[in-house]
Amino acid sequence: MQSKQELQSTQKNSPSSPIFVEAEKLFEQMKDFSQSVARRAYDFFELRGRELGHELEDWFRAESEMLRPVPVEITENNEQITVRAEVPGVSAHEIKVSVEPEHLIISGRSEQKTEEKTEQTVYSDRRSRQFCRRLALPAQVDPAKVTATLKDGVLELTLAKAAVSEAVNVEVKTA
Repeated sequence: MQSKQELQSTQKNSPSSPIFVEAEKLFEQMKDFSQSVARRAYDFFELRGRELGHELEDWFRAESEMLRPVPVEITENNEQITVRAEVPGVSAHEIKVSVEPEHLIISGRSEQKTEEKTEQTVYSDRRSRQFCRRLALPAQVDPAKVTATLKDGVLELTLAKAAVSEAVNVEVKTA
């Protein structure tokens, strides 16, 4: 994992890059998101008059309202793994990335506001969508050697593969 100073310098040097964070922070966000979905599912339960038997339907409806799908493509060669994620309508500062040797977590939240004013009425609509993907990587990577760019709604991460350790013969001695 990169140190805080390395992360901050990476962010300062590239304003169109997503924010790199520690996995623990993303796990906390995932927990908060799960609680938000549970509250929304409970709202659907209440609106239906507390009728039992539709809990799973309520959960999926709440999830689909709040969570957006993120299509991902993973490619690799001898030196690196490239991950492309489609995140249209999301800016770089709304994306958070965490890299571990064998996993990658991409999360974000986008908000859209629409406001319409006439002489007598004011209309305001706000929509917030979240996404979170945890991906198992096909090979171990070096978390300190990751670059991320966002261009035309596609997040591209380039992850350098970790150096492969070769087997070492160990001589067994008697004590």
